[in-house]
Amino acid sequence: MKRILIALLAVVTLANAQNVKIKGSDTVLPLAQKEAEAYNKKGVGKVSVTGGGSGVGIACLIDGSTDIASSSRKIKMDEKLKLQDAGKKFKEVIIAKDALSIIVNPSNTVSQLTREQIEGIFTGKITNWKDVGGSDMKIVVYSRESSSGTYEFFKEFVMAKKNYTSAALNMPATGAVVQSVSQTKGAIGYVGLAYDNNGVKQLKVSYDKGKTYIMPSMATAKNKTYPIIRPLYLYYNTKDETRIKPFLDFCLSKEGQAIVEKTGYVPLD
Repeated sequence: MKRILIALLAVVTLANAQNVKIKGSDTVLPLAQKEAEAYNKKGVGKVSVTGGGSGVGIACLIDGSTDIASSSRKIKMDEKLKLQDAGKKFKEVIIAKDALSIIVNPSNTVSQLTREQIEGIFTGKITNWKDVGGSDMKIVVYSRESSSGTYEFFKEFVMAKKNYTSAALNMPATGAVVQSVSQTKGAIGYVGLAYDNNGVKQLKVSYDKGKTYIMPSMATAKNKTYPIIRPLYLYYNTKDETRIKPFLDFCLSKEGQAIVEKTGYVPLD
């Protein structure tokens, strides 16, 4: 009898955890993929992950085409109202933190910028690298598109809610920003720490008007000396909690948080 109960419990657990869809943030994408890969190997469920941007993910949660929306920014009031109008109650889970890096082409002689200089560059007030201590070279601004949570976070936290320059080249994905900056001499962009690679150069950033400049890294993110850090969110419909919770618990477990750090994100503890 005991064996039958255990077998039934296993079947119920598998049914509850099966076929969970995650859609949304490009920033969260590599992490969600690694978490899903490790979770799927346990044989207790099947989690599939796609990107598209935070706004896209939340829109899919509203229309019911995804189970979990991943987001690199907090849900907006109008999105909350749309969920409410659709009769859906939602929950928010923070699964990790992310340091946002300012990147330039490796040939650029500039190695550090103040927040005010970054704001000037991305709003279009500063258009030549010589104005921030670099060579006489036009600045080419790369940004994410407006559906991106990173776009929203950067505008609010780094640009003091000012508008992006109309000359900014908006990229559909974070990987496209990295590739474009690596191939364009005067380029500048912003990406999550986990996306950094050898094809771009990270800049030190100052949030105290040039008194101290901090390089983005796992160490400076963990000790909170690097200033551009944000939470990463998962949103889901509360009616699906029983089916989704096993995966969420895994992400927040010691094993799940080890994956966070190994993938280049900042663990919660």
